Amino acid sequence: MGCCQHYALTEGGDTAFTVEPPVLTFGTGCVGEVGDHARALGLRRVAIVTDAVVGGLDPFARLVASLKAAGIDAVVYDEVAIEPTSDSFEAARRFAAEGDFDGYVSVGGGSVIDTCKAANLYASHPDDLLAYVNAPLGGGKAVPGPLRPHIACPTTAGTGSEATGIAIFDLVSADVKTGISDRALRPTRALVDPDFTASLPKTVMACGAFDILCHALESLTARPYTKRPAPARPSARPASQGANPWSDMGCREALRLLGRFMTRAVSDPSDVEARCQLSWAASLAGIAFGNSGVHAPHGMSYAVAGLVRDFGVADYPDDHAMVPHGMSVVLNAPAVFRRTAAVYPERHLEAAQLLGADVRDAGLDDAGEVLASRLVELMRACEMPNGLHAVGYGEPDIDALTQGAHAQQRLLTNAPCEMSPSVLAQLFRDAMTYW
Repeated sequence: MGCCQHYALTEGGDTAFTVEPPVLTFGTGCVGEVGDHARALGLRRVAIVTDAVVGGLDPFARLVASLKAAGIDAVVYDEVAIEPTSDSFEAARRFAAEGDFDGYVSVGGGSVIDTCKAANLYASHPDDLLAYVNAPLGGGKAVPGPLRPHIACPTTAGTGSEATGIAIFDLVSADVKTGISDRALRPTRALVDPDFTASLPKTVMACGAFDILCHALESLTARPYTKRPAPARPSARPASQGANPWSDMGCREALRLLGRFMTRAVSDPSDVEARCQLSWAASLAGIAFGNSGVHAPHGMSYAVAGLVRDFGVADYPDDHAMVPHGMSVVLNAPAVFRRTAAVYPERHLEAAQLLGADVRDAGLDDAGEVLASRLVELMRACEMPNGLHAVGYGEPDIDALTQGAHAQQRLLTNAPCEMSPSVLAQLFRDAMTYW
């Protein structure tokens, strides 16, 4: 791959990339297979990790019935917090530690799957909560060994968490989101059943779709793996290794599907084809960024979500302030891609075209504006807020937002250009309003 211009070898850079695809089953009704898969893994007693809403859906009932039919003893934990916090992670780890489970089944969106990953981790390898959390907010300790089997069943089209070794949460003590990233956290198997998306409200579907979009865009435009310093030893190569030919394939197809089906899926819950295609796009983008990593829009989003004061949105819990994850990411995206396009304009222009932009008269110098304009079009079509100001932020918040984002070095070092505090501060200013 060193012969490809984008992946030309650089002095001191890595010369190889690692492909780690998840084991994934995709298709309507496939949650009914969970019992057989659990039995094949040798499981006898599992924790079903979910939230109170998902626990009332018909596909969830089919999943529980499948486990029972397979003779699996299943205990339901439905207290997962949407947009989980360090406190909710602690509650889940206590449940897991006391339950004597030999495996886990997560049924829900990214919040549920990430919570299950954390519960499995701390029950398998007990330690202080911050021990495994990404530096500099945590100790960045590597997971010392394998976890219990985990079958992930996503119910939203968005996070791709079923395909990654990443668990994200709000660190309450620091007012910022952070996470744990380790290959050991990747679920053993994923069952992606588009049936679940039929019940998703419009705003939840939209936020999930923008999460897919940003996963794919950030991975496609990330620093190439050949520009990341070579690891001290091959086994230390990070999962967020930078853009590579494997991740590019998933990114491009996910963006193409979004360009065709995103607005349809958001606006019409009865459009089975569109919602099925977005479920597939979510897994494709999850596989891609699980092998490449995302960058600045996600890094900035953790500060946006962590510092929120009084914003709320329809179709989400109203007992606390919240900027849903996909929304907190895309609010930064037009500003970021206007800047990063100068580094890899071909990729930015290609992404805009895949998303449905008319690029016939556009040159490489136009790439950033064409892509940003298409993102704004999609934001408006899907009724996203008009920038950070619309969710409660202003100039007095720039310093705090910048500080929170700059702590996300695992993500920012994957960006195609430097994300210094001064750069981040200007990006936050540029993201305040778009139209």
